[in-house]
Parts: sequence; C-alpha cells; structure tokens
Amino acid sequence: MNDTFSTTGSTLIAGVTTIDGSAADIGIDESGTIVAIGKDAKGAIDADIIIDGSDRLAVPGLVNTHTHAAMSLLRGYADDMLLQDWLSEKIWPLEAHLSGDDVYAGTRLACLEMIRSGTVAFNDMYFFMDRATAAVDEMGMKATLAYGFIDLGMEEKREAEIRATEALVRHIASLNNPRIQAAVGPHSVYTVSPEGLTWCADFAKEQNIGIHVHLSETEKEVTDCLAQYGKRPAYLLDECGCLTPRTVAAHCCWLDESECRLLGQRGVHVSHNPASNMKLAVNRAMPCHWLEQYGAGLTLGTDGCSSNNNLDLFEEMKFAALLQKFAWNSPTLLPAGKVLAMATAGGARALGTGPGSLTVGTPADIVLIDTRAVCNTPLFHADSNLVYACNGGAVMTVLCQGRILMHEREVPGEEEIVREAAAAARALVERARDGE
Repeated sequence: MNDTFSTTGSTLIAGVTTIDGSAADIGIDESGTIVAIGKDAKGAIDADIIIDGSDRLAVPGLVNTHTHAAMSLLRGYADDMLLQDWLSEKIWPLEAHLSGDDVYAGTRLACLEMIRSGTVAFNDMYFFMDRATAAVDEMGMKATLAYGFIDLGMEEKREAEIRATEALVRHIASLNNPRIQAAVGPHSVYTVSPEGLTWCADFAKEQNIGIHVHLSETEKEVTDCLAQYGKRPAYLLDECGCLTPRTVAAHCCWLDESECRLLGQRGVHVSHNPASNMKLAVNRAMPCHWLEQYGAGLTLGTDGCSSNNNLDLFEEMKFAALLQKFAWNSPTLLPAGKVLAMATAGGARALGTGPGSLTVGTPADIVLIDTRAVCNTPLFHADSNLVYACNGGAVMTVLCQGRILMHEREVPGEEEIVREAAAAARALVERARDGE
C-alpha cells in the first residue's frame, strides 16, 4: 500500500457504508471497473488488494468542472482587491513570467490538493498545457485540459492561438491516455473575437471534444457585450456555435431567464463557482433554479487558487448551497442531495468520465470518508453531513479508475511536490519583481 501510484490488480473494499446507510463490499477488477457491489461482492472477485472499509462512507469521486490548476502557485499572492485591478495589476503581470516548469509544479500541487480533498477529475484551462498534461499523468487523476484561447480581436494573435490549440489537441491524442482528454478553451466573449469563437466551435465539433468557456461572470461583461454586439453573451456564444452538449460554461452569474432557457435547449453544462464569485464580489449568484428548470446540466467548480483560495470541493458544496439560499431568498434551493449530485454525477456527465455513481460496470472513482470524524458525528443523514458539516479533511482514501491515489491520508511523494511548488512560486515572484 505504500507505493499506491504503481498499485495494479483487482481490489476489494470490504465492509464499507454506502450513502443510503447500508453496508456493502465493492469489487474492482484490473481495468478499474466496479464489477460487484453488495454483500456478495467478496465472492465475485479474487482480490489482490483488500481495503478495510469499516468506519468508512463510500461516495463517488468528486469532479471539479472549472479551475486553472497551475494558479495554485498564486495562492494568496493578491487578495481583497477589485476584480479588474486584481487582474491587471497583479495576476496578468505575474502570469507573463510563467514557464512550463511553473505550470508543471503548480499543476502537481493542485492535483495533490484535489486528491487530498476527494476530487478525482477536473476541467482545466491555462497555458503550457503540455506540462500540465505531464503532471496529471504522473498524479493519476482524470482531467480535461484546454489551452486558454485569447485573441483580443487581433488576427495575428488568433492564428497563434489556433496553432497552440491544435498542438495541445495533437499532443494529448498522441498520449493515448484514457484519463486525459483535450478541450477547446475560448476564454470569454470579451477576450475572444466572434471569428475566434467560431473557429473554436468548429474545431471542437471536428475533433469531437469539449468546449470550456467563461460566461457572464460580471455585469460589465453583459453590458459591454450588449454595447458592442447588440446581444447578451450567451446569444453571442450560440451564434458562434459554442453552446453544445459538450460545453462547460463557468460562472454564469449574470444570465437572464431567456439565456438559461437557451443553455438548457443546447444541453450546456454550467459550472457554479460560489467561493470565487463571492470573493470577487460579482454581485449576483448563478440562477441555478432557472438553469435546472430549463434542463441545463448543473456542476460545481472551484476556479483557480488565486481567487478561491483552495480546491476543496467539500467546502465548495457548502458555499453553493448557502449562496443559492441566501441570494434567491429560499431555504429550499439546492438541498444537500442535489448539491452532492452536482459535485459527482453532474460533473462526471459534463466531462464524460462516467455516470458519477457507484454502480456495477462503471469506473471505480471512489472516495472513502471517515465516519468517525467529528464532522460526521452524529450521522443522521450522510448527504447533509457531507455538504454542511465536512471538509476535505474527512477524506481518507481515494481511488481513480481503480487506482489508489491516497490511502489513509497518505499520498506518495507529497513532501517533494509541496517543496518544489513552493520553490517555483518564490522564483516566479522574484522574476516578476526583477522584470526578467
């Protein structure tokens, strides 16, 4: 169990508690698929590895549908600022000095943090994504990776972004790694021209890959889009072909009801990022009730560590439930079971990583929670405790596609990952300060 990253073979999780309160064994074959679940699972598999599931609650692995993983290096670098000042004075100047090695170190740190808090898959948009791919491969997680496409309306820059996007998609395809898939990442309607958005939509359709985009995060984005194009952002994205069942749209705070209906009609998945949106004071919560009413897929994301400042989806679940109740003045919005589904099944469907449930024939993406933890005492309703009482510290063991990424809070190589990320962050800030 010490070298969990190289663990292969069949696995039995014995005597674990499921979300409905029943005891069960979970059998996992060599391919990482759940082949048996229930009291008779022991007899269905000759396990190479046995994990003691007593005092553990088994839930599907969590899925983070919007982040910028390598921004873990920027955690705490600039806080408590106005959004535009924060971006233009702090974040963008620092990012100008990023290297591929920084992105590798930052993504490894982000993967470690996500594993330790029960996340098995994530949807990422950033730069130097070939190095992010290497980090994800090494850490054993699932990820959908997109190059952040920004053309600022300039044809020459657009051509460079097209080349970078095509190169990443080719690179990921060449790896033939089923855990890692490519997406197209048009940043937003205010950083990408209609020509760039249209190219992204056409290329994603041609390659049959996802689209990852920021949508209506701020009121200014909406008013500027109306002034420039005479239509709201969701309608502009739709006109360019970017709203599809393969699309994950992050934030969505300033959608009106007609845009929510449009996203539902197009089968779009939306990523609710409550911690980042509250911290940056975007002044409106995603209208989850309209989006759900019209059939859009509801998922959960953290955004990057520079604006959250962590990647703990357990914390994000609580924020999501509380923000919806507060912002829309209804204590019944986003009940615990629904927000847990956003973080598991909703995210898994959005990224195509499986159904996000613990059922026979599905990928063994499983998180084991400590039922003896203070936050789980007493345990009247597991979903309520998971959403309202726990944080990622209650996660004990994590399996992704049957591969044991953490066991009893131990992740191999953790000290080295933290040390290298801290050194990379210090060097990045020094380079930016010295203007190198």
